[in-house]
Amino acid sequence: MKRIILILLLVSTCLHARKTVIKVATLAPEGTAWHDILIDLGQKWNQATNGEVQVRIYPGGILGDERDMVRKMRIGQIQAAALSTEGLSELAPEFSAFFLPLAYQDFDDINNVLADLLPGLSKEMENDGVKLLYVSDLSWAYWFSTEPIRVPGDLKDKKIFTWAGNYEYEKVYREAGYTVVPLAGTELLSGLQTGLINTFSTVPLYALARQTFGIATHMLDMKWGLLLAGVVIDMKTWNRIPKKYHAGLIQVLDEIKERSVNVNRQSELQAIEAMKQYGLHVHTLTPNEEQQWMKEVQRLGPIMRGNTISEQTFDRVMNILQVSQEE
Repeated sequence: MKRIILILLLVSTCLHARKTVIKVATLAPEGTAWHDILIDLGQKWNQATNGEVQVRIYPGGILGDERDMVRKMRIGQIQAAALSTEGLSELAPEFSAFFLPLAYQDFDDINNVLADLLPGLSKEMENDGVKLLYVSDLSWAYWFSTEPIRVPGDLKDKKIFTWAGNYEYEKVYREAGYTVVPLAGTELLSGLQTGLINTFSTVPLYALARQTFGIATHMLDMKWGLLLAGVVIDMKTWNRIPKKYHAGLIQVLDEIKERSVNVNRQSELQAIEAMKQYGLHVHTLTPNEEQQWMKEVQRLGPIMRGNTISEQTFDRVMNILQVSQEE
């Protein structure tokens, strides 16, 4: 009888040990399209591994902002994270190349730069113990503010949100003559409510989901930058998953990526229209105003080169974009 009990305990222990629980953190608010995509990912990974991989999602920044997520992944508190450009650049700094103001004109520009830089960025992350499972464009970022912004000069007296810990961008903005207030991403709304900040750039769906547009009621219809969406996992956790499942899990991600690209682009337009119905004022630029912004980013370029990204990568990206936009 004791032998039977021992065998049952051993079998139970082995079955339990086979399961890999992956805790995934994200800033994506619960109920948004981004959150739904992660839920779908978890369900399909569970099916693809016959229940051996279980995904638990922690949405809405409940585990902190993206830098907190990266730190917690490194010490084993979580195993994966869904990140934007901000979090990805914490793992591989040259991801900042995808948030160069007004550099990208369309999604072809983004894809051309991704195709060139991604192999090196993925390898850099793996050398740091993190596997990049997925990366794609998330949405364009626009300026939101409590008062209208039409030209660069309108930003000079504003209190601009920057990500706490992103010292390079903070340095660039300050050197360019702007006033910036570093905050965690999870403190954006409270910063607006207290008047600590009054201007920030973000994607429309996040402004809608977080209700920040209720205070920052003005949006400049200008694609200031781009946010990427990426899913990363700790290499040790990835390697614990039996290799026979790896190809299937990547296939699930590829299918979700294809679908999410369309979802993200539709969600951007839908979010803007929804916010307009509730009082958001969208300001369209005149040709003269557009020229003023182009002159401003030309002034910012030399400051960013060698600070937010290396001089070599900056030049490399500019060359790719020049060829892309001339075609």
